Amino acid sequence: MNTGIEKKKRNHSNHEKHNGDHESKIKIRPMEIDDLAPAFHLGEKLFTLRNLPNLYRIWDEYEIIDFFNSSSDYCFSAIADGKFVGFLLGTVIEKSKRRKYGYLVWTGVQHEYNGMGIATSLFNAFKNKMVEEDVMTIVVDTQADNTHAIEFFKRKGFKDPQAHVYMTLELDK
Repeated sequence: MNTGIEKKKRNHSNHEKHNGDHESKIKIRPMEIDDLAPAFHLGEKLFTLRNLPNLYRIWDEYEIIDFFNSSSDYCFSAIADGKFVGFLLGTVIEKSKRRKYGYLVWTGVQHEYNGMGIATSLFNAFKNKMVEEDVMTIVVDTQADNTHAIEFFKRKGFKDPQAHVYMTLELDK
């Protein structure tokens, strides 16, 4: 991926990637209503209490529904071999007329499709949409121990990772 921001528009429906040994075509397209259930179930597999306890606490069916309802222009699906294999959910936050931030909130790819460039293709689709929207900065966050995600975003040009404290309080009822 070119870590500089590309100024040209892309037709996401025609964005396909051919992979060496694997002859599948990866298609990145805007998320459709029929993608909501597969995206939710993939998130359930990926964002588990054991693997990502902080993200697990937030992941539920309303995440998909809310993003699709409020920010569908910034949600993308990955299709390979005719099936749903990944997603990206994002949004735009406007602080003023001249200051807009892209917020990449969720990305997930089926384990058997890891290493095929799907997350990169999803990110590129999102980044290109951010360029179209005149966004100045893209923000991501993840758990401090999610080294896979941190390294992925560093390769995409993100800088200066900051650790933050996340605390919970269980209420007795």
